[in-house]
Formats: sequence, C-alpha cells, structure tokens
Amino acid sequence: LEGTDRSRPPLLIHGHLDVVPADPAEWSVHPFSGEERDGYVWGRGSVDMKDMDAMTLALVRDWARTGVRPPRDIVLAFVADEEAGGTLGARWIVDEHPDLFADCSEAISEVGGFSLTVRDDLRLYLVQTAEKGLAWMRLTAGGKPGHGSFVHDDNAVTRLAEAVARIGRHHFPVVLTPPMRDFIAAVSDAYGVEIDLDDPEAALGRLGSISRMIGAALRNTANPTMLTAGYKANVVPGTASATVDGRFLHGQQEEFERQLAALVGEGVQRDWIVHDQAVETTFDGPLVEQMVAALKAEDDGARPVPFTMSGGTDAKSFERLGIRCFGFSPLRLPPDLDFAALFHGVDERVPVESLRFGIRVLDRFLRVA
Repeated sequence: LEGTDRSRPPLLIHGHLDVVPADPAEWSVHPFSGEERDGYVWGRGSVDMKDMDAMTLALVRDWARTGVRPPRDIVLAFVADEEAGGTLGARWIVDEHPDLFADCSEAISEVGGFSLTVRDDLRLYLVQTAEKGLAWMRLTAGGKPGHGSFVHDDNAVTRLAEAVARIGRHHFPVVLTPPMRDFIAAVSDAYGVEIDLDDPEAALGRLGSISRMIGAALRNTANPTMLTAGYKANVVPGTASATVDGRFLHGQQEEFERQLAALVGEGVQRDWIVHDQAVETTFDGPLVEQMVAALKAEDDGARPVPFTMSGGTDAKSFERLGIRCFGFSPLRLPPDLDFAALFHGVDERVPVESLRFGIRVLDRFLRVA
C-alpha cells in the first residue's frame, strides 16, 4: 500500500496462512467450513491466525474502494509454514528476498491485542512485545537389539523413556523477564492485589484460562510430544526416538540448553528439528502510543499492557532484518470465552463482533501509524 509520505520507513503487516490439522469427528462444525453460527466464525485457523489475515484484507479492500492512503507505505506479507517453524515460509523469504522488506522498521502480526476482562469498566489488552525461543528436538537412544524374552540391561526404549520422563516431569524455575515484570505490575494494579515476585503464579491464577498461556511465559518449558520405537512385540529394537517441544525465554538460551543436557542424560543423542531465537522489544515509542490510542478510542475501558507469548510467531524471522515486531491483532472478547483453549483447540472460533471491533481499531491505528 502506497503511503502519503514515501520518505518514512514502511510498516510491515505479516500473517501466516497455514494451520494445524483438525479431525472433523471432534468438532461441532466441519473445521474447514468457515461456518458462521451463534455469533462466531468457526473453523481451524479462525484464531490462529486467519482472524488477523481477514481483518487486514477487509480493511485494505475497503481502503482501495474508498481511496484511503496510509501516512506511510504498508508492506503486506502472507506466508506459509509458520506452524512447522517457518523454515519454508517467513525464514525462506527473509533469507532469499530480504529486499522486499529492506526499509521496514516495525511490524505487527498475530496474537497480541486481545482483551482480558477485569471488571465491567476495565479490560486489559495484551500487546505482544516478546515471545519465547523455539527448540524442537529429536532425542535418540541406542541399545542392544534382541529377543523380547531375554533379559536386556541395554534397552533403547527404557533409556529413552527415562529421559522423556525426566524432561516431562521437570519444573523449570521462574525467570522474570522485563516484559513479564511490566505485565505483573499491570495485573497487580488492575486487580488491586500485591503479587509476590517469588511466587507470581499464585496471583496470576485469577486471570482465568489465560493464566495457562501467561504462566508458560514465566519459565523455560519442554514437553515430550511424540514417541517412536520398535516394529514387533517380541523384538527389542536397537533405537528409539522421541520429539520434544522446547521453548526458552529471551536471554535464557544457554541456560535452557544446560538444563536440558542434564535432563537428557547419558546415552541419548539430541538433534534440533527447529531451533530459533527468542524475540523481545520494549513497550514504548510512537507506534505503541498509536496502538494504545486506537484501542482506547474504541473501548474507553481499555488498558493496553505488554506481555510475553509462550509460543512463537514469524516475528522470529522478520526481527533478523532489524524490524521491531509486535503482536497486535486487536479483539475485544466476551469475558467468559476461554480464548487460550481455542489456539490449536477443538471448535476453534472467533466472535464476529470481535472481528468488527478489530477492523475498527486497525483502521484507526493504520491511518496514523
């Protein structure tokens, strides 16, 4: 989109078009129907992240019809492969065609900007300023193969299972990053409670379902997700493997890998499937002020605050070009909606009124950003 002031650095709006799989048998509607029912748009990707893609395209189309021009150029990038780590999507285009984004200084994309209701006249809007690093890994254990009826002290399945259990049961220590400290301070003020920084999880429980997402940003995490071993009931295999989804906070990569090595133990090899950086910026500057103003103009009970996303986005790739990245997909949500459960969940859906709200906010924001 061509802006009125071509001397200013462009703003990037990026989104991914791929989604995770869905089993129609588990859903109330077909997950790829895009059905509108009961005030919601239902379907896989409606929250992650075709809501933002749709709001952006709806606004761009309206501007094209009415002749609106933003104050600076806006670069739109819709990519694939984000749910698989982004190697063939955002990372590829950043590596192979960086000239497409050469002058972009800032970017917005998915997740941030949604509301958390404190009371009727106060809603926190969580703007993503940080996200955890990605460390998907494959663990492989070797052992002596043989007949399943023998005694086997060198069993690859046993060795792998012990490592997986250690990782899955481990409780990584709390690490308070700067954006998380800011978020805790905002929560403390909004709810009028004192939060013990040595035990913040106790107080964050009052945030309801979203506390699962927030709590995961208090520490590094590692969750076993897949296991593979053997080919017959009476044969002890020579190898066994597991997949683990690891995430680390900004500034915690070396410590996380040290923690992980201790948990994996001897005799198990670790190989990265996808390994990518954590991203963090500050909640300040003109762009942030314009986000705040746009939200408050549409909701006089809005109080925007920074937060750290427990998962990851394509910001990991675009940040490598020196672009300052935010999660800003504005949605005013119903107080009783379990929003966190909808990410990759069954019956993923987004309220129609939330989409209309988001388009209005983005319109205000992008007219001045």
